[in-house]
Order: sequence, then structure tokens, then C-alpha cells
Amino acid sequence: MSGSMLEVSGVWKSFEGHPVLRGLDLSIGHHQAVVLIGASGSGKSTLLRCINGLVMVDAGRIVLDGELDITSFDTDMDAARRRIGIVFQSYNLFPHMSVLDNVALAPRKVLGRSKAECIDTARALLARFGLESKAGEYPDRLSGGQAQRVAIVRALAMEPELMLFDEITSALDPLLVGEVLEAVRELKESGLTLLMATHEMGFAREVADKVCFLKDGIVLEQGTPEVIFSAPEREETREFLARVLG
Repeated sequence: MSGSMLEVSGVWKSFEGHPVLRGLDLSIGHHQAVVLIGASGSGKSTLLRCINGLVMVDAGRIVLDGELDITSFDTDMDAARRRIGIVFQSYNLFPHMSVLDNVALAPRKVLGRSKAECIDTARALLARFGLESKAGEYPDRLSGGQAQRVAIVRALAMEPELMLFDEITSALDPLLVGEVLEAVRELKESGLTLLMATHEMGFAREVADKVCFLKDGIVLEQGTPEVIFSAPEREETREFLARVLG
């Protein structure tokens, strides 16, 4: 086992000449929960997409578990994505498939497992997150919170080593946020390595091992939740928290 689950070193990314990531560095240890905070446009979502290989970086390196360079041109990105799950604010469930089939599809098609094994695993995961009664439902019959939990379960079915969450509660009714965050809390307690961009500051304070404040495409300040929320060093961090915490 290497020292870090993920090392992001000097990553740059621009869109149409506008730099969004500006030499960003980030390190995540095995079994750590790291939370990204910062204003919209600070680079959080772009960073997550670069880590998952959905967006190619312009410069810099992203290395998983000390041996898989996601930024290398000869890397098998399909194989890399099997090791890194990602869940977005939009659930992206297949509307024509039941919840059970949504969860079971990727392990069968991508990992080549038997249908029976995938169905059994999907049922067990749905039960773990309180969704067993929804296995036969279609996505349009689910609440937003249920659909987002199904999206998390679908990503988990691929047995990722690292899970990325991109503002997964921002599209939800406030009454539904808690059930989704409880699912993430369960993953944290299970020891899965997590990287999460969120505006839920109370949750970040509770579950994060490390909080990173992004501004203008870099990690401007990082530390434990106690330090970042109670005694941040940078004026920019203090100003951001004053705005979001009221």
C-alpha cells in the first residue's frame, strides 16, 4: 500500500482560454474523507472530473494509489474509471430500467460478472441503504433523495477504491438532504476513501478528515475541520465561511 490513495500534482485545466485549475495540488490518504469547499467557479467540479478522467488535464499529474497515472496518454481510462466511482448532482439513472437493473447493469457489462451474481449484489447494496423496497420501481417513481441514493449504490456496485461526490445534495429539497448525507456517512464509517465537493458545511465539519478551501483554481487552505471552520489562517477562507454560514 502506498502512502496516498490519490496525489494531484500541479494540475492545470483551461476551457476556451480561461484557466479553471491553476497548478492545483492535493493529497488524499487511504480511508480518508476529504471535503472540497469554495464558491461556484473555484474549480471543485472540474477537479473531480479530471480525477475521474472525464476531463483531460492540460498539465500536471494525477496518480491513484501510487501506481496508476490517470493523466498519462497510454493509461486505459476504462480500467481507471472502474477504480474511481463518481456521483453527480443529477442522478443520471436509466429511466427505462428498474432500480435493480440500474444497479446490476455495469458490473455485468463492464466487469463481466454473471447476471445472478450482479442481481444478488445489487439487492444486498439496496438493502444496505434502505432501498430494498424500491428494487422493482422505475426512477420516475422515486423521490430525489431515493434517486440519489440509488446513484450512490450504482457506483458502489463497481467496488471502487475511491468515491467522488460532486454537490450531490444541491438539487434536492432540503427535507431530502439528510437521507443522502446519511448514505455518505455510512460509506465514511465503512472506510472507503471519499472526495466530496459540497456546500453542506455542517456535514463537512462532521465527517471530513480534511477540508480543502478552493479559490481561483488552487487549494488556498487546507486542514482539519476544527482548524478550517474555527481558526482559518487565510482572510479569503474567513470571508467565504462568513458568507455561507451567515
